[in-house]
Amino acid sequence: MTDLEVRTEDGVLWLTFNRPEVLNAVDGPMMVALATSLEEARARDDVRVVVITGTGAGFSAGADMASLRLAPEHPVETMDGANRVIRAVVGLDKPVLAAVNGVAAGVACSAALASDIIVAAESAAFLLPFSRIGLMTDGGSSATVAASIGRARAMRMALLAEPLSAADALACGLITHVAPDREFPAVVARLAGRLASGPALALAGMKKAINAATLPHLEAALDREHSGQRALFTTRDFTEGLDAFASGRKPDFHGD
Repeated sequence: MTDLEVRTEDGVLWLTFNRPEVLNAVDGPMMVALATSLEEARARDDVRVVVITGTGAGFSAGADMASLRLAPEHPVETMDGANRVIRAVVGLDKPVLAAVNGVAAGVACSAALASDIIVAAESAAFLLPFSRIGLMTDGGSSATVAASIGRARAMRMALLAEPLSAADALACGLITHVAPDREFPAVVARLAGRLASGPALALAGMKKAINAATLPHLEAALDREHSGQRALFTTRDFTEGLDAFASGRKPDFHGD
């Protein structure tokens, strides 16, 4: 068993977060493995579409809080891996489908929202919880979320760290599909198969054109998030946020 399960079937590359005991929380090595698989998919003739999903009850709880507390370099490592994933998802000349089977939080939510087709189970939710631990949004979500649902909703989701249900995410244009939980696997398989049998060159051209029109500032956003987040990693608020999370209490932020 590996933390990222990789398999290919009928033209579909399935990349599955596989740490269900911690709701598929991700660390630097997991994000690097995900990015590498996405980057390698470009040259693979046997891959026509990529599906990113999770094992068990959740898509992913986001960054592994335990690993973030271990050493100062771990937050940067995870963020760097996440940014590499976002660039790989957006830059891949093949469709990427996020199959969100449960909660998608933090950097994993950012990865899902950078995908081309986003299918959520009815019980799923989307959460950018960064402010709860004294951080800012990253993984390009400052660009992708605002591009999808507008500035006001993006501010609410980011500043207040409020979860957005699958139904609300669909209604506001953040995702493309919602399926009843029992039907979710079949819906994902059907959409992946439809994309895999589609006109590859035309799909690649459409993806490139739409991303160019709607995400022209993604690279600038990733750079801003990276520099801002690195600065926040050194603050006492971040340390307090991690300590509060570990002890299950409300953080006491002081703005330093």
